[in-house]
Amino acid sequence: MSIVVNNLSYIYMPGTPFEKKALDNINLKIESSEFVGIIGHTGSGKSTLIQHFNGLLKPTSGKVLVNGIDTAGKDLKQLRKQVGVVFQYPEYQLFEETVFKDIAFGLDKKNMSDAEVKERVYEVLDIVGLKPDILDKSPFELSGGQKRRVAIAGVLVMKPSVLVLDEPTAGLDPRGRDEIFSFIKDMHEKLKITIILVSHSMEDIARYVDRVIVMNRGRIEMQGHVSEIFKQAEKLEKIGLSAPQISYLMRKLKTVYPEINDNVYTVADARDVILEYLKKKGCKK
Repeated sequence: MSIVVNNLSYIYMPGTPFEKKALDNINLKIESSEFVGIIGHTGSGKSTLIQHFNGLLKPTSGKVLVNGIDTAGKDLKQLRKQVGVVFQYPEYQLFEETVFKDIAFGLDKKNMSDAEVKERVYEVLDIVGLKPDILDKSPFELSGGQKRRVAIAGVLVMKPSVLVLDEPTAGLDPRGRDEIFSFIKDMHEKLKITIILVSHSMEDIARYVDRVIVMNRGRIEMQGHVSEIFKQAEKLEKIGLSAPQISYLMRKLKTVYPEINDNVYTVADARDVILEYLKKKGCKK
C-alpha cells in the first residue's frame, strides 16, 4: 500500500493566456502507514499535488498510483474509498440535522444495516475523541473544534487507507489546534493508516510528522526526516519558509553555551535538552 508519483506535471488552463504550470515533473513515493508533512509557500503546488491523490485533478503528464490504482483511470469510486481528503474549514460542509446523520452520510449507499452504520459511527466517534451524547445534537450547536472533529469523522467513517489533511487546524485557537493534532496523532498510532498533512505551521510539522516534503514553484525542493530538513534553515528561508521558532532560540543558546545540543525542533525537546544541560552543570531544578 503506497502512493507513487512518477514525472507528474499539471498545467492550469492550458492553451489560454492564463496558462500556469502548477506542478513540474514531480517524483515521489509515500509508503504505507507513513505520517508525511508537506510544506511550501502559497502557490508552491501543495494543494494541487494532494488533489491528484484522489483523482480530483488528473495529470497533464505523468502518473499517480494509489495502492496500485491509477488516479487518471475510470475507477474513481474505488480510489476514493482508499483516499479521504479533508480540506480547510471542513465544518463548512456540515449540513445534516444531527451529528449522527452528518457522520453517517457517506454510508447511505453502502447497503449497510442500521446496526452496522451505528457501529461504524460509534467507532469513529471514539477515534476523534467525541462522546456519544453529541450524536443527537445539531452540528451547528458545536464549538469550532468539535465541528472540525465531526467533519473529519465523516471522512474516517469510510475507512480510508490514506487520509489527506489540508491545514486541519486553520482558524482554531491554540487549545483547539492541540486537541485536533492530539487525536490525529493517536489515530495514526491506532489505525496505522497513511496520513499526509499540509500545513503552514513549522512547529506542528516538526512535532507530529516523520518525513517532510518541501514544495517550491511546483517542484519538490527538499524531502527527508524532520531534523534533516529543519537544520537547513538558511535554505528554507531562501524559498520563503523557516524552521520552527524554537530552533532559532536553541541556535542562539549554543553561541553562549557551546556544549548544548541545538538539533532541536519542538518546545518539548528543547525543555528536555535544557534541563539535561543544567543537570550536567550541577544546577538544581
